[in-house]
Amino acid sequence: MRFSLQARVTAEFVGTAFLLAAVVGSGIMGERLSGGNVAIALLANTVATGAALVALILTFGVISGAHFNPAITLADASQRGLPWKEVPGYIIAQIVGALVGVACVHLMFGLPLFSVSQHIRSGISQIFSEFIATFGLMSVIWGCSRLRSSVAPFAVGAYITAAYWFTASTSFANPAVALARATTDTFSGVRPVDVLGFIAAQLLGAAAATALFRWLVPALPATAPDILVPHAPDQE
Repeated sequence: MRFSLQARVTAEFVGTAFLLAAVVGSGIMGERLSGGNVAIALLANTVATGAALVALILTFGVISGAHFNPAITLADASQRGLPWKEVPGYIIAQIVGALVGVACVHLMFGLPLFSVSQHIRSGISQIFSEFIATFGLMSVIWGCSRLRSSVAPFAVGAYITAAYWFTASTSFANPAVALARATTDTFSGVRPVDVLGFIAAQLLGAAAATALFRWLVPALPATAPDILVPHAPDQE
């Protein structure tokens, strides 16, 4: 079955909204229930995010490829998996979906619709962490989607779960996520002033991993035209 661009953009919007709902909502719930124990709050945040990613990729992957991430969309387009003319629609849907996800969580927890985050995540160590986090995420995606596509949803969820703990930034690895998390002054937030550095590092990390796997597996575009999980884009 082939899906229209409208259907795929809608899938990206809904999927990214639910992803941010999982990230921000589990952070709020974890912080409220942990009694001030940051490690327990982070563990709750981690497990919920990883589990949600697996479920969302399995749900929406066959429709849109389940990018939920502008860095993934750009990497996919660079390898001819997605026409460049469709990239703006994907990215706009992801960013708007991320903001809607944050707003929905705030409504559920009785908070203002949006609030400017005061959570400081600055410095070279944080920016480098985002480069590593995104490089690793894209490596997992390229390796699995091109060689073992059936396990890609589980591999991505497992990687993000782990990366929450081995990166100093807790692994945003997603420009849409970074932008949306600047609008929540809760456990998972990030100051707006820190977002630009995060996004730059994420895009560089995605580009570096894409270049590496283009060399490791030279036949990438020919062997698998889709990213994350196989999907059938609308063809004119």
